[in-house]
Amino acid sequence: LQNEINEVPFFDIQLPYELALKIFQYLGKAELGRCAQVSRTWKVLAEDEVLWYRLCQQEGYLLDTSISDRSCWKLALKDCRAKERTLRTNWKNRIGAVSQLQYELGKILCDVHSCDGVVIAGYTSGEVRLWDTRTWDYTAPILEPVHGPDDAGPPPHVSFVRINSSLAAAAYEDGTVSVWSLMVGREPIHRYQHNQRIQALALGSEGAAVATASGFEVKVESPNDRGFWQTTETFEIQKLVNFLNLVPDVTGSPVAVAAAEDVVYLLKSEDPGKVLHSVYGQPVTCLDVSANEAAFGVKSFGWLLNEPNQILLYNLETSQCLKKLGNSLGDFTCVNLQDSPPNMLVAGNKDRRVRVYDLRQSESLCSLYAHHLGVSAVQMDDWKVVSGGEEGLVCVWDQRMGTKLWEMHARHPVRHLWFNSHSLITANIPDEKTPRGASIMDDDLTAHRKHRGIIYAYEFSADQLAVESVLPICRSSYDEVTGYNYNIGLAVPYDNI
Repeated sequence: LQNEINEVPFFDIQLPYELALKIFQYLGKAELGRCAQVSRTWKVLAEDEVLWYRLCQQEGYLLDTSISDRSCWKLALKDCRAKERTLRTNWKNRIGAVSQLQYELGKILCDVHSCDGVVIAGYTSGEVRLWDTRTWDYTAPILEPVHGPDDAGPPPHVSFVRINSSLAAAAYEDGTVSVWSLMVGREPIHRYQHNQRIQALALGSEGAAVATASGFEVKVESPNDRGFWQTTETFEIQKLVNFLNLVPDVTGSPVAVAAAEDVVYLLKSEDPGKVLHSVYGQPVTCLDVSANEAAFGVKSFGWLLNEPNQILLYNLETSQCLKKLGNSLGDFTCVNLQDSPPNMLVAGNKDRRVRVYDLRQSESLCSLYAHHLGVSAVQMDDWKVVSGGEEGLVCVWDQRMGTKLWEMHARHPVRHLWFNSHSLITANIPDEKTPRGASIMDDDLTAHRKHRGIIYAYEFSADQLAVESVLPICRSSYDEVTGYNYNIGLAVPYDNI
């Protein structure tokens, strides 16, 4: 029928089909539905695949598909919207499966990071583990370290771990940094050494660049055109670095932002020691960087009554201060700019509050009273805020209503928090890395379970298989040889039915 339509009746004139299609492309879903009821000719026009494919793309669904991949784009858009509604309902009501990413060798969790559902964790044993939470039958492979000729004695603790879509990096207590490719295997593709303990590790959100800060030096490593890793830049800084980030989406040589006590540096190869911000006696308490801007918390002291604790927003191109946000008595402990919606920012504070800011105005949109020991991690999207606290509580909030939807608690402070539309990953990492019961003088050389820290992975997808909602302890088979270990971690064998 569509092939037979050459001209479409538009009241008292006849228009060519292509011209009528151009008019209809300015209509939304409801208007196209109304137009489809006018006549048979208009119905064919209003249900044209080009129109519904464009609507699907505009709403952010199936962005990596072409128009020929689906036979009915109207139905595809309907399914995507229904799935999104179900996901939102599951988030609000805490419906889904939860699992612990456990690593039971009696060692303590040191640092956790994640990217798109892939989680990396480092332990006091010096081991680095990976989990892919997008598949339920995952195992946790160990990323092998490179042993030097003088590596005698126990391996050093892991200080920091970072991961992006293609690389994983870990920094150790002895100043060593190892870099692995997620495509190649478990052996590191690069290793380098600092003379002192590493204070900060940064990995670009995309691409291959690693930055580390040790002592008064910031080193940036990346591969050259032939794939050989080398030191791209070395920056000398006057103070000790507390926070370090690589600017995402940079073409050419990597650009880093470093906060060293009360100075924020913009580290570029063409301008190595550029000071972005410096106020004597006002240390920086947190830092986050997006493609064009840097946001950081600044702590003031009592004698500066006219300058309270604030979040400053700087443009990285012009090095100008765009905004001063907040007016708080407590220190800002965490800020998330990169993962927030456009023109939005979320920050946590020692005064127990989570604040959401619109960057086009100075006052906070909402202030959520959350964690009685202070906020340690935050992230938001267009309708919800997830926050973690020093007391081990993770809270999920409806941002527009300003109400708490649900919460969960673990023993240690929440040091890492990440979510997307259908999953949530949280990590409770202990501050004490050598508790009683884990030294060579004690009877038991392994730390008790309560001291180790824990990683949770939540999955809120509606279309789960029945087996996926079964607890991990009930997923074991008769291949399990041990039913008991020293710290009473039971493994009950069940039939595979």
